[in-house]
Amino acid sequence: MAVSPNLPRASWGNYPAEPQELQLLRTRHAPLPLRDGVSHLPYGQGRSYGDSCLNTGGVLLGTSALDHFIAFDDTTGVLTCEGGVTLAAIIDLALPRGWFLPVTPGTKFVSLGGAIANDVHGKNHHSAGTLGAHVVSFELLTSDGQRRPCSPSENAGLFAATIGGLGLTGLITQATIRLAPAPSAFLKGQSIKFGNLDEFFALSEASVPDYAYTVSWIDCLGTGASIGRGIFMRANIASADDVVASGVKPRAGLPLAVPIMPPLSLVNQLTLRPFNWAYYNRQQAEQVDKLWHYNSFHYPLDAISHWNRIYGPKGLLQYQCVVPRADERAVSRALFAEIAKSGQGSFLVVFKTFGPRVSPGLLSFPMEGATLALDFPIRGASTFALLDRLDAIVSEAGGRIYAAKDARMSAGAFLHAYPRLEEFRKFIDPRFSSNFERRVIGK
Repeated sequence: MAVSPNLPRASWGNYPAEPQELQLLRTRHAPLPLRDGVSHLPYGQGRSYGDSCLNTGGVLLGTSALDHFIAFDDTTGVLTCEGGVTLAAIIDLALPRGWFLPVTPGTKFVSLGGAIANDVHGKNHHSAGTLGAHVVSFELLTSDGQRRPCSPSENAGLFAATIGGLGLTGLITQATIRLAPAPSAFLKGQSIKFGNLDEFFALSEASVPDYAYTVSWIDCLGTGASIGRGIFMRANIASADDVVASGVKPRAGLPLAVPIMPPLSLVNQLTLRPFNWAYYNRQQAEQVDKLWHYNSFHYPLDAISHWNRIYGPKGLLQYQCVVPRADERAVSRALFAEIAKSGQGSFLVVFKTFGPRVSPGLLSFPMEGATLALDFPIRGASTFALLDRLDAIVSEAGGRIYAAKDARMSAGAFLHAYPRLEEFRKFIDPRFSSNFERRVIGK
């Protein structure tokens, strides 16, 4: 076991920036190195945006060394590995054998245990649901020293609490998941320019039946008749014949990085409006046929190391919400109008629809409806006030905020949006906690 006594910025959003103590676990077979009088929390790759991966005053149990594969059946796509294995490593193993992640978030540099604990979703929620729907089983090591096998049929309550449970129920030492067939490393589809929210919803409704993956970029500063304008992308995994016919050859992109933290956020009123105008207008044709490599489609920001530094030393707040399908048009319009009026926003604004598939997780985020995700550079009180106003719009509509990306929502907002919270509380490990748990959930 190695100890890192000072990890000052442990979350990807760099907020809150508080010293953290990290203990690196060396093997899944050893007992948990628990210390009396303090709380503990599993810690994977530190890619959570908010404070769900922080445990100020306690101990983070680092899982990066729990990175071993245990079994893989390349005829069925069933994979078993340790909880610290990254999604990138799974892709490297499985894709040459014709398999890919059944669900992936916007970065592959997260651990499998963390992905389960956050019940991640992707651009194919309407067709595949969350990652939790593809988890066969896992082993959970709890503070009493017990190793509990969890599945839909064994320790089913703990299984449901751990999926989306933010690491509060114990440590996932190993997990078994079902991968999805992938005959190539490419996705085939179209990039479509649209002028407003009504056009987005028409495109989404038309695309969902035939395309496994759908997502859009939105100009968050659009107003009036142009509110919600953007670029819609829809795709399916390309066949080997599609790739051969295209003549595309995989190329390694140039490594990019943000080498230092700038003194101020580079996302500001001087840069945001011209960037959004240029990004929206870079595609001249209304529709363009595309063949994307999986990296450029699923993980565009992974190509830029330390991209979170562009938000400056104050950090960023990522805001992701979902609003129910019944009111998704009116509520989405209200959210975009509030953001545009504030003059605050992001270069990368992701907007899509979730399907009706329900996750097994008690605290899973998605519901059928529209989901919006964007980053806000922290400008002080005005940023927090804006997000409070967005919360009010979402809450009134019966929507919810994604806990895995949050660093500031109120306990009341969380309780209102997650009706199974009381059921979840009984599964919290008494010696596990996090900043998020103490701030929002409580005991």
